[in-house]
Amino acid sequence: MSNALGAAGELAIRSLIERAPLASSLAQSFKAKGFTLALVGGPVRDALLGRLGNDLDFTTNALPQETKKILNEWAENVWDTGIAFGTVAGKRGDTTVEVTTYRTEHYDADSRKPSVEYGKDINGDLSRRDFTVNSMALELTTDKPEFIDPFNGLKDLAEKTLRTPGLPNDSFNDDPLRMMRAARFASQLDFEIEPAVLASIKELAHRISIISAERVRDEFTKILMSNNPRKGITLLVDTGLADLVLPEIPKLRLEVDEHHHHKDVYEHSITVLEQAIEHEDRLGGPNLVIRLAALLHDIGKPKTRAFIEGGGVSFHHHEVVGARLAKKRLSELRFDGDTVEAVELLTTLHLRFHGYGDGEWTDSAVRRYVRDAGDLLTHLHVLTRADCTTRNKTKAARLASVYDSLEARIAVLMEQEELSKIRPDLDGEQVMQLLKLKPSRDVGAAMDFLMELRLEQGQIGEEKATEALLNWWKDRSAK
Repeated sequence: MSNALGAAGELAIRSLIERAPLASSLAQSFKAKGFTLALVGGPVRDALLGRLGNDLDFTTNALPQETKKILNEWAENVWDTGIAFGTVAGKRGDTTVEVTTYRTEHYDADSRKPSVEYGKDINGDLSRRDFTVNSMALELTTDKPEFIDPFNGLKDLAEKTLRTPGLPNDSFNDDPLRMMRAARFASQLDFEIEPAVLASIKELAHRISIISAERVRDEFTKILMSNNPRKGITLLVDTGLADLVLPEIPKLRLEVDEHHHHKDVYEHSITVLEQAIEHEDRLGGPNLVIRLAALLHDIGKPKTRAFIEGGGVSFHHHEVVGARLAKKRLSELRFDGDTVEAVELLTTLHLRFHGYGDGEWTDSAVRRYVRDAGDLLTHLHVLTRADCTTRNKTKAARLASVYDSLEARIAVLMEQEELSKIRPDLDGEQVMQLLKLKPSRDVGAAMDFLMELRLEQGQIGEEKATEALLNWWKDRSAK
């Protein structure tokens, strides 16, 4: 194993020199003050996998205030928001570093905040980390960089296995978020979870409830934005974690009895997510909003399922119920308001296309489709196309063709009418002048009338819009 450690150390050092040359100068700064500094955790793992980025984690025997002094001299920017937990961060050039004093930490039974104790050596620090593949270090302040692997993380890395340095129950009790991190690493790295670790997660899933919504949200987001979100989401569901952090997803596993056939809604939703990812190039690359909307678009189905006499099942208005549920869940997970509103809107609109039939919508209906989607029109295109999971190739081809025709009509109308900038032919100032009004509800009603006119008839010009407005106002005043 010593030969393997030596080779691993050389590989990590080579990767570090190529991708993060500033690390050696930081190590020299710590060494000059008499302190140790080691690259640790994820960056060591990623260096060995050939995917090292510009965010580097280090551990040291220097106390946080000493670390801050060194970083103030070495870095261009320093921030100490994590100093209470032993972490000081800095940035120099394109490289961001976090330096943490050797430490141990654990959560009490009902506490959302960990208690932190500083340690004395790097082996103790590595023993408290989440998984063995993250419990490797590269000591940079020795005469020659030294690869440290007390828990056989290199072996687990080669075998693509997630295992804890100590007993899984101890690890997950110390920090329950590690259970979600297991699902995240499985998704990101395509690793398998050791059976004993998986059993521990199932046993301790309830402990996730003490973790803050923000930390849960961040781990869930990383799972969703990984290359293989199906793996992580399925792990969350199978272990019971999803019952506590995202209960709407396991509820999609509706029982399908022999008399009331409908799609497996859970499998459908995961497939829609995967198909949406295939179309993300239309959105400029990986996109959180479309992935959330794809996963959550049918979460209203369990609450709206109704059995039809004689066989069959319906989910009337599941898009409306689902939008409400999505807004509630994402708000509770502390997603930002723009993301919540976007997912809510896409969930509301995801069935709209099915009213298009074989293209019999009027131009006004197409305008409304565009108007209602707003800035999310391309997202809606992606979601609607991804929502076709039928195995019937003829049906799938027909739906794709019909949607092609809708997008083509939108493009034509866009060119003719600047559809993305739909506005009434008169503005509020003109309305107040024509109707001799001050700002009021009447002005709002008039603008609503003009918008409906614009949607129904397209651009008709100020003269015709004025005539229509005056006639509308005359009729309204006569009532």
